[in-house]
Amino acid sequence: MAKVAFIGLGVMGFPMAGHLACEGHEVSVYNRSPAKAELWSDKYAGEHALTPREAAQGAEFVMTCVGNDDDLRSVLLGPDGAFAGMEPGSVLVDHTTASATVARELAGVAVGLGLGFLDAPVSGGQAGAENGMLTVMVGGEEAFYKRAEPVIDAYAKMIKLMGPVGSGQLTKMVNQICIGGLVQGLAEALHFAQCAGLDGHAAMEVISKGAAQSWQLENRHQTMLAGKFDFGFAVDWMRKDLSILLEEARRNGAQLPVTALVDQFYSDVQAGGGGRWDTSSLISRLKQRP
Repeated sequence: MAKVAFIGLGVMGFPMAGHLACEGHEVSVYNRSPAKAELWSDKYAGEHALTPREAAQGAEFVMTCVGNDDDLRSVLLGPDGAFAGMEPGSVLVDHTTASATVARELAGVAVGLGLGFLDAPVSGGQAGAENGMLTVMVGGEEAFYKRAEPVIDAYAKMIKLMGPVGSGQLTKMVNQICIGGLVQGLAEALHFAQCAGLDGHAAMEVISKGAAQSWQLENRHQTMLAGKFDFGFAVDWMRKDLSILLEEARRNGAQLPVTALVDQFYSDVQAGGGGRWDTSSLISRLKQRP
């Protein structure tokens, strides 16, 4: 069992850190809102720290799961950042969905301090985190990956090293490109079924047994038809992810016309007050039209 620090106790980080504790790892947590860290400590009988540096002291592995590039820098850098508390040879495993650029930047800082660095964004949403069934895509050196893999396994169903630092984030961008297109396609299919006078539930039951099957269809079509979106992965966060990947596409020359269009559609949802709705709320744009 390892001594682990977990920084960032949002809807994903809270249960992920919990799985580590339940597996028997010695876990210390930090969260920007101390009350959340105290709640976690009460639930899992773990330690909570007042700064990222304090949480990281003596830890063999430090996991981070925060909001964006700037949030990540704020918890890693500076006198109270996690890097300041980590001992040479320990490994930072970043589960934030961030840019490949910041991953490479922070990996460079880590190397200078004698630390390992893995960018390891996750897919599977809140349910995947709570059930310990996340997919983890990793970038970094193989030696660090092999050390961290058994620890990450506490909350994962699939872990794969994708290449050097930054590769995990690039793979997560591929994931978000697929999800955006799938959700828009599903929204249009459900909208079409309703306009055609079909039973949307029956239509999904039939096509889910064929080539149109997807996780989004299986897990979201019922709530989409009911117009319920107050759960899941927020539109605000999806737009953050799409912004990162579209910027990366501008750098590497990838042409993403559908993804760019879906990003505009999510902007419409935000403008209508749906920023905290699940990403499946794309259908709300279509239901407003005759």
